Amino acid sequence: MKINIDQIPPEGLTLGETIPPKSLELDTEIAQLCSPIQIKADVLKITNVVTVDLNLNTQINFICSRCLNEFRVVLKKKLKLNYQVDNGQYGIDLNPEIRQDIILGYPIKSLCKPDCKGLCPGCGKNLNVGECSCKKEKGKGDG
Repeated sequence: MKINIDQIPPEGLTLGETIPPKSLELDTEIAQLCSPIQIKADVLKITNVVTVDLNLNTQINFICSRCLNEFRVVLKKKLKLNYQVDNGQYGIDLNPEIRQDIILGYPIKSLCKPDCKGLCPGCGKNLNVGECSCKKEKGKGDG
């Protein structure tokens, strides 16, 4: 999202934009944007400072670090950005800050649910679905 500084009226303005997921290069091994980023920006310029209040909405698919299942998270963020502008400056590109804030919000360890049981180390069955047979067999020989 780019803002033309000369087009900001004294009362401010509201802008809306939809950014395609691929344009900000936000996909990683564990996270992929699955919908466009909806952006609403309230922009105000007072002397040489531009203030932008952003509302971001999108959906991200994550891979659970325990069970390896894919799950979706709805991302709704509010950001407040301030820019010092010079007389010769004509525009502001918000995309680097938007990209950085979304990536910094990615979890270090993504979980589909807080009590995810993960995969059985023996047979690889998803323990969220049910117990595996190798666990029962190991339990019989322990007694």
